[in-house]
Amino acid sequence: MSRRKSSKRLILEFFLANIGKVVESREIQAASGGAVEWARRVRELRNEEGYQILSHKDRADLKPNQYLLETDKRLPAFKRNISKETRAWVLERNGYTCQMCGAAAGDIDPFVPNRTVRLTMGHIIDKSKGGDDSPYNLRAVCMSCNEGLANTGLPKPDRVHLLAQVRRATIDDQRALLDWLLKKFGSKNTVDNQ
Repeated sequence: MSRRKSSKRLILEFFLANIGKVVESREIQAASGGAVEWARRVRELRNEEGYQILSHKDRADLKPNQYLLETDKRLPAFKRNISKETRAWVLERNGYTCQMCGAAAGDIDPFVPNRTVRLTMGHIIDKSKGGDDSPYNLRAVCMSCNEGLANTGLPKPDRVHLLAQVRRATIDDQRALLDWLLKKFGSKNTVDNQ
C-alpha cells in the first residue's frame, strides 16, 4: 500500500520541476493538492530546509504571489524543536488565544468562515534573527496571523526612521543590507520609484 504524499512534498516536487521559472501562488496551492496552509509549507521549505525560494520580498522583479526557485542548491537551514510539552505550556500561558488578534481556539475564522481558528506557535524573535524555541520566545498565534492574513504586524517604518536605523547599524550589518539590496534590485546606480 502506497502512502499519500504530504502537501510539503508535493510543493517541493512542483518547485523542483519548475527551477528557474516564476510560479504563481495559485499554481503552488493546486500542486499541493489544495492545501489551505500551502504558504506555511513554502516557508518551511525555505527556512527549515534551506531551499532558495524567492518572493517579491527578495527580488523587485517578482510580484506579490509570485515565487521562484533559482536552484536546487540548499542553504544551511534551521530546524524547529518545539516539544509537545512546550507547546502545551505556551498555549495554556496564553489562554488558548492568539496573541496578535485575540481570536480563541475554536472560534469561527474571520478570514475563512468555513473553518475554526487553530493556534500554532509563533516566535517573538524569529529564528532567522537569532531567536530560539524556548517557551519565553514563543507565543500562541492563529493561522491567519501566522500567515500574515490579518496584517497585524508592525507598521512599515517611514524613510527617515529607516535610514536612521541603517546609520545606527554596524558596518557589517550595513554591508549585509547593501548586499541584499543589490541582490534584490540588481547593481543599477539608481532605483526607479515604483
